[in-house]
Amino acid sequence: MLADYISPGNRVELKATGKMWMDDDARTKQIYMSKVMDVTSDDRIEVLMPYEKGRLVLLPVDGEYSLCFYSQKGLFQCFSRIVDRYRSDNMYILVLDLTSELSKLQRREYYRFSCALELKSRLCTKEELEAYEMNRKYLVDPGESLQKSVVVDISGGGLRFVANFRYEEGNTIYCAYRLPGNVNDKEYEMICNVLKVNELESRPGLFEHRIQYIVIDESSREDIIHFIFEEERKIRKKQT
Repeated sequence: MLADYISPGNRVELKATGKMWMDDDARTKQIYMSKVMDVTSDDRIEVLMPYEKGRLVLLPVDGEYSLCFYSQKGLFQCFSRIVDRYRSDNMYILVLDLTSELSKLQRREYYRFSCALELKSRLCTKEELEAYEMNRKYLVDPGESLQKSVVVDISGGGLRFVANFRYEEGNTIYCAYRLPGNVNDKEYEMICNVLKVNELESRPGLFEHRIQYIVIDESSREDIIHFIFEEERKIRKKQT
């Protein structure tokens, strides 16, 4: 059953797949972030109408979209069609019929690079989550306390870190880290979804976290991928 995998509150990405608009319409290329409001049957869900720069985006009835769900059981994907939209308690809701089977998504397009970097992180505040749901720039309160841990591998799509504390699967967290050798000493900030948490068998009290970036500046993603490429090139050069 759909409700076994997708639950109200899960984050969801919507990307246009049909030909409702002209190819040069920016809305056909944009990935919108939203939230599941209800799972009404095995082939119908309701999601919050997305916002872009603080403005409501009125996605059209009969529009076709691919969906990517950030569930506590992992990433899932399917195709859908908007069949209705309505307003309830000052919220705008989209009703979508799923037009394909739900499938587990394995995002392996990003190569993971082993490393050891200091990570600063914390749970997102209510205000940050609300801003994120409306596609607004999230604000980081410097007064909020950040917990430190160690990144053990990174990619352009997420990272893995080990900590002496644990987040819960499905948590949304703020993360920041620096890349060695960066001449500008830039700190890379992102909002992430916690996909998996395991206690290390060999080190009780230490917890391995796998997280997925869900809000990241594309120039930062490119910097991370470039760093990985350069480090791999240096390793290969030493080996030859």
